[in-house]
Formats: sequence, structure tokens, C-alpha cells
Amino acid sequence: MIASDMQHALSPTVAWTQRVAVASLLGLIVLGLAWELFLAPTGGGMLALKVLPLTFALAGLLKRRLYTYRWVSLLVWLYFIEAVVRATSDHGLSARLALVELVLVLALFAACALHVRWRLRRAKEAAA
Repeated sequence: MIASDMQHALSPTVAWTQRVAVASLLGLIVLGLAWELFLAPTGGGMLALKVLPLTFALAGLLKRRLYTYRWVSLLVWLYFIEAVVRATSDHGLSARLALVELVLVLALFAACALHVRWRLRRAKEAAA
């Protein structure tokens, strides 16, 4: 590990944002699979493939790759749109699941944005 990575590994802020990001990402993966396969399936299970991009992000978040935190913070807006549309157009269990998805998406975005912001600020301070 290089010195800057060691600082990030020891920082409570980075550790907290990583835990929130990973937990909400795992929550989105589990919710997406359960929703489309068991709880309220909407098309033979093919929509469960929507969680595939999220699974690619898991390793990068666990390794604290800044690039992964950046692209995940952009990717989650697709899931935000889905959650808003389904929360307002679906009924019953599907609408409630969409609200859970909305909360998870917002938590993931906030954790990724804070993680990136803090690490860039620290890098700038270290360079000065």
C-alpha cells in the first residue's frame, strides 16, 4: 500500500462512507434480485439482469478505487429513475419496494459523493 492509501485506510470518514456504499450496493443487488424473481416478478425474471452492473462495482468499492466510486455515483441515477417511476405508477408491494430502492439509491449516491469529495480534498491537502 502506498502512503496515501494507508491514510485512507485509517480514516474513519473513508471507512464509514465505504461501509455505507457497500451496504447500500448489496441492498440494491439483493432487492433487485428478490423483487424481479420472487416478490413482484414482471417478466419471466429477465429484469433481474438489471443488477448486473451493480455487481461489477462491488470489488471496486471494497478496494476503495476512486474511479469506481465516481462511476457508481453516476450509474445510480438510472436506478433512481426506475424507483421514482415504479413508486408512482405501480401499486401495492411493487410501489413499496420502489420506495426501498429509492432510499438505497440515495444512500449509495451520498456515500459515493462524500467518499470522492473527501479523498480529493485530502489529496489536494497532501500535495500542498
